[in-house]
Amino acid sequence: MNHHNHNLNIHYSLPDEYWERLAKLYEEMPQWSGYLNGVPTWFANERNEQIIEVSVEPSGLQFYALLPDEEWAAWFNLFKEKATTVLGFEVGEPEDGIEFFYV
Repeated sequence: MNHHNHNLNIHYSLPDEYWERLAKLYEEMPQWSGYLNGVPTWFANERNEQIIEVSVEPSGLQFYALLPDEEWAAWFNLFKEKATTVLGFEVGEPEDGIEFFYV
């Protein structure tokens, strides 16, 4: 089990329509746990042995996860693929050279 922190090129300044699409995607992703204390969360249980949380930060959409590496990689790659389709622009990590999309 490892800690993971990753940002995606989803900028906080995007119009509400994009955030509405993301909210629907959140619910469709595997292991959706709902909003815990206002934070979109997956895999959560009473002991928080495994968890994914997301927050909107100036650096982009930030994910924190406590999962085995392989499980995290599969889930995160699926999220990026689905978000790319739902949002209509390439979603990826700015550290990998993926540009922010501005409207």
